Amino acid sequence: MSWTEHAIWWHVYPLGFCGAPVRDADPTPAPRLRRLLAWLDYAVELGVSGLLLGPVFASSTHGYDTLDPFRIDPRLGTEQDFDDLVDACRARGLRIVLDGVFSHVGAEHPEVLRALREGPSSDAAGLFDIDWDHPGGATPRVFEGHGSLVRLDHAGPQAADYATRVMTHWLERGADGWRLDAAYSVDATFWARVLPAVRAAHPGAWFLGEVIHGDYPAFVAASGVDSVTQYQLWKAIWSSIRDRNLFELDWALQRHNAFLDHFVPQTFVGNHDVTRIASTLGPDGAVAALAVLMTVGGIPSVYAGDEQGFTGVKEDRLGGDDAVRPAFPDSPAQLAPWGRDTYRVHRDLIGLRRRHPWLTTATTEPVSLENTRYVYRTRSADGASFLDVTIDLADSATVTIRDAGGDVLWAHYV
Repeated sequence: MSWTEHAIWWHVYPLGFCGAPVRDADPTPAPRLRRLLAWLDYAVELGVSGLLLGPVFASSTHGYDTLDPFRIDPRLGTEQDFDDLVDACRARGLRIVLDGVFSHVGAEHPEVLRALREGPSSDAAGLFDIDWDHPGGATPRVFEGHGSLVRLDHAGPQAADYATRVMTHWLERGADGWRLDAAYSVDATFWARVLPAVRAAHPGAWFLGEVIHGDYPAFVAASGVDSVTQYQLWKAIWSSIRDRNLFELDWALQRHNAFLDHFVPQTFVGNHDVTRIASTLGPDGAVAALAVLMTVGGIPSVYAGDEQGFTGVKEDRLGGDDAVRPAFPDSPAQLAPWGRDTYRVHRDLIGLRRRHPWLTTATTEPVSLENTRYVYRTRSADGASFLDVTIDLADSATVTIRDAGGDVLWAHYV
C-alpha cells in the first residue's frame, strides 16, 4: 500500500502559525519556522501522519506572492531551519507536503521587473504572461484581478521548466509532495507536462491540486495529479448541518462515491481560506462535521486549531484572513484549557479512522434519511467491512458510530 493511503494531514499555515509579520514593509528575519518543532509531538499524539504546509518560500506578504521559490522566506528562517524541520518530522514518521504557487508570482518578483525593464526579447520575458501591446505600455496579466499577482505563461516552456525545477529541488530536500495552489486556474495540460518529469525523479511523491468547482475526475485525468480538494463535500457538510437539511449531505456523498471511482479526494472541514468550522456551526456542530469527515472515503486534513475549537471568521477585506490564520503559542503547553475536550474528540475520531484504514477508499450508502436524521453505511471497497453512522439534528447535533455487529464504537451526545 502507498503511504498516501494512510495519510491524515495536520494543515498548517506557517506564516500565521509561527507569528511572522505578513504586511510589514520591512519585516525582521527570524528563525520562526522552528516554532513548529515544539508541536511535532503534539501532531503525533493527535494521530496525524504528516504536515500539509502553507507557503514557506520567500514572498512579499501572505506567501502566495512568491519572490524566490528556491529560498525559505526570511521571516520564517533559513534553509537549515527547513532541513531541521524535515529531520525532526522524519524522526517521528511524519510526512511533509509543501504549497507550490505555480499559477502566478508576486509583482515584485525580480524576474518580472527584469522582463518589464528589458522587454519581450529578454530571457525573463518568456516566463510571464505579459501584454506587450497594451496601449498603456507592457502590462502583466494578473491572477483573478489581483494586481500584486502576475500570471506565468503556462503555454510556454519556461513556466513548465520553472515548476519542474522548484518541485524537484524541494523533494530532493526532503518534501514528500506538493499542494498545487490555484491548480484550477491553469490549463490541465500544463500539469500533464510538468508532473511526469517530477515523478520520474520522485515516484513516491503525492500531488494535490487545489480545485474548487468543476469536473474533478476530468481534471485529475487530464492533469495527472493524485487528488484534488473536495470543496463540494466541504460545503455540503457544514451547510447540511447548519440548515438541518441532511438531504444535501446525502446528495454530496453520492457525488463523492462517483469521485472515488476515479481517485481519492482530499477532504476537509477547515482550511486557511475559509471561516473556522466552530464559528460556522458551534462546538457540537463542528464535532458532527468532523465525524462525517473521519467516516467517509478520502484523504482528510485537520486545519491547525480546529482540533482545539478555535474560532475565526474570514472576511472579504485587507487582513480578512487574519482571524483564521492566527499565531500559535510557543508550545502546546500554553494552549488554553477550554480546547481539551475538542482535542480529545479529534484524537478519538482520528484513532478510529486509523484503526479502519479501509475508510480511505470506502463509499457510502443511505440506510435512512430525513431532514434532521441520517443514517449512512460506509463500506470498504472490497465489501467486507462497514460502519454505520447516525447523525441526529432534531435537538442538537448528535452522532453515533457503530460497527458491523451493531456495537457503538464512538458517540457524541449533548
